[in-house]
Amino acid sequence: CAFSRYVVFTSKHHEGFTNWPSPVSWNWNSMDVGPHRDLVGELSAAIRKRSLRLGIYHSLFEWFHPLFLSDEASGFKTQEFVARKALPELVDLVKSYKPDLIWSDGDWKAPDTYWNSTQFLAWLYNDSPVKDVVVTNDRWGKGCYCKHGGYYNCADRYTPGKLPTHKWEKCQAVDSLSWGYRRNMKLSQVMTLPSIIKDMVYVVALGGNYLLNIGPMSDGMIAPVFEERLRGLGAWLKINGEAIYASKPWRVQTENSTVTVWYTAKNNTVYAIFFGWPPKQPLQLTTPRTSGTTQVTLMDYPNVPLKWAPTTPTSGLMILMPPMPESPANAWCLKLEGVV
Repeated sequence: CAFSRYVVFTSKHHEGFTNWPSPVSWNWNSMDVGPHRDLVGELSAAIRKRSLRLGIYHSLFEWFHPLFLSDEASGFKTQEFVARKALPELVDLVKSYKPDLIWSDGDWKAPDTYWNSTQFLAWLYNDSPVKDVVVTNDRWGKGCYCKHGGYYNCADRYTPGKLPTHKWEKCQAVDSLSWGYRRNMKLSQVMTLPSIIKDMVYVVALGGNYLLNIGPMSDGMIAPVFEERLRGLGAWLKINGEAIYASKPWRVQTENSTVTVWYTAKNNTVYAIFFGWPPKQPLQLTTPRTSGTTQVTLMDYPNVPLKWAPTTPTSGLMILMPPMPESPANAWCLKLEGVV
């Protein structure tokens, strides 16, 4: 997790099993059954020891809970499940673990009025112990997606076609067919390292956060193929993370001249991230406008300025790229200083 800035852990999914000793989930929690440990508590402590932000995923509804099924049968005119299970659990999570982020889910069957979402959120933002720091997503009732929330998830694997006007996050799973661990998973169904990086760069260039999911095995171990992907992503970010962390969308998000390029920006610096080494020299960028102070470097060799020449007097530049070995990530980043 050295490359992560926040971690979101599943406190309870749709089957209702809680990974902490929930007082309203008797004998169906990780303290009473299975590991006999407070998994949310232990992970929260480990995350904070690394100075990371703690996010907690919580499913509002449960597939099999008799109180929810009874409320559903009434057309959600009753709210027994919300009053006795869903809201008490959310409040307990906030008071016990003080998360920086609440990732709500399992809301889509009923409107926010059934879930009493506004009541909980009013408490969360005004009176809870995390009121000054907490952020939330947009899954608080049927019809809330992409409309109401601290930031938007919209849908699983949401991929907008243009720059959104509201802060957003893409949740993506390394296993293309499941959010949980599958023993029958095939390598062809797992995202490759280049596809993960390409997906992440697309998201960041469009102003989003990237939440990458892996499903641990039943004993809590991470499958070797997931570990390999995460370590590969971390190695790429160790070199190119300056173009990702705390960056913002540039005035142009992408161009396709010599190769496909995605842009990010930070302060007065522009970053051009491209996939696949340019098949011909020089590499052409048509969008940046150069100046007398323009300097271009490859993030792999930050102290070696690259030779470049303007394409036209007003915009664009041709960059002479150095010889480079193949990269497992198949992605590189140019740092452009003194351009607009």
